[in-house]
Amino acid sequence: MPPLRTALRTAPAAIALAGLAAGLTACADAGADVPPGRTSVVASFYPMAWLAGKVGGDDVFVRTLTRPGTEPHDLELTARQVANVQDADYTVYVKGVQPAVDDAVRKHAKGGSLDAASLVPKLPPPGETDDEEAHDGVRHREASYDPHIWLDPSRMATVATALGERLAAADPGRAAGYRERARSTARALTGLDREFQDGLRSCARREIVTAHAAFGYLADRYRLRQIPVAGVDPSGEPSPKRLAGLARLVSSTGATTVFTETLASSKVAGSLAREAGVRTAVLDPAEGVADGASGDYMTIMRENLRTLRPALECS
Repeated sequence: MPPLRTALRTAPAAIALAGLAAGLTACADAGADVPPGRTSVVASFYPMAWLAGKVGGDDVFVRTLTRPGTEPHDLELTARQVANVQDADYTVYVKGVQPAVDDAVRKHAKGGSLDAASLVPKLPPPGETDDEEAHDGVRHREASYDPHIWLDPSRMATVATALGERLAAADPGRAAGYRERARSTARALTGLDREFQDGLRSCARREIVTAHAAFGYLADRYRLRQIPVAGVDPSGEPSPKRLAGLARLVSSTGATTVFTETLASSKVAGSLAREAGVRTAVLDPAEGVADGASGDYMTIMRENLRTLRPALECS
């Protein structure tokens, strides 16, 4: 059955995912042809690409707009990527993370896109700080909510189920496969949620000091309290006054760890850790994977759990 060419339009990509059932990424040119008989799906960045690959399986060809190892908040689309919008069958994204993608979807993917954030209960954006949350003149806080929904596996399970239904409706000849893979993916994510529930049930501390405010959903789901160094945009740099205040807060909570990230600079978080006399550890916001990395979303999240447990002294 030929791939659909509906009104589903999106912001295309410089990267294609291969080995989708395993959730592993592989690079492809933005102009690469969609293999015959496969539905073309564009994903805004890694978590959505992983989900599209798991649910779509061999029936889809997934391009992701954000290159491996790059910070997704900084994404600007190339002319080639915007041109690819005209040919994609479906787009999966999280509104509020990448303004360039939001704009492309608004203009080109009105009938064929899935905003994952629209499917789940959302949290308010992190509280304002004294610092500007701008980067390269662009305000990243466009949404009226915290967009980092993918850091709650239970919400990701909801998105997986919905994506299976959307793809099934768009491609009815292969509906059974989409729905079965969606169920399997949702079950795996529900199991991951249970691992976090069990692993973080009994901890000496519940405060997590993070490089930026990416972990609100994880904190909300597992009864933790997030203390972000920066706001939603990881490039935001706190003022000396805020840094000193954060150091006092870290000391008052008894926190032993400031969590840095994989794709953003650890300079500011490292400075805070030195100021407060605590150590650092990496807590991955699962926004992307390094080029050639063998792990996937599930691997990243389980590693986060292994990092959190000793830092919070969980039994």
